[in-house]
Amino acid sequence: QVRLVESGGGLVQPGGSLRLSCAASGSIFSINTMSWYRQAPGKERELVAHIISEDSTYYTDTVKGRFTISRDNAKNMVYLQMNSLKPEDTAVYYCRIQSEPYVYWGQGTQVTVSS
Repeated sequence: QVRLVESGGGLVQPGGSLRLSCAASGSIFSINTMSWYRQAPGKERELVAHIISEDSTYYTDTVKGRFTISRDNAKNMVYLQMNSLKPEDTAVYYCRIQSEPYVYWGQGTQVTVSS
């Protein structure tokens, strides 16, 4: 059984920073894409960023230049460094990993940006 555990969420003031971590454990043989999604109240879940390798990353337009995704393959971990946070970044953040043919989700971590 595969388990994903996110951490690092919390309350931060506008302009502040947070670093999210996601640890994958269990019977994982090969992880392809590692992603972060978020879901704000009343909105659909959206893709924030994904990483296949250090040279292959994607960011949604609203976070480009502020967020950085990275991964540690040896530890089966994915990170999301979030800088210059805005109130509109407030959401539950979920990590997702793709290990063909399976997809796994974490339980989510709350990020609240407010003064």
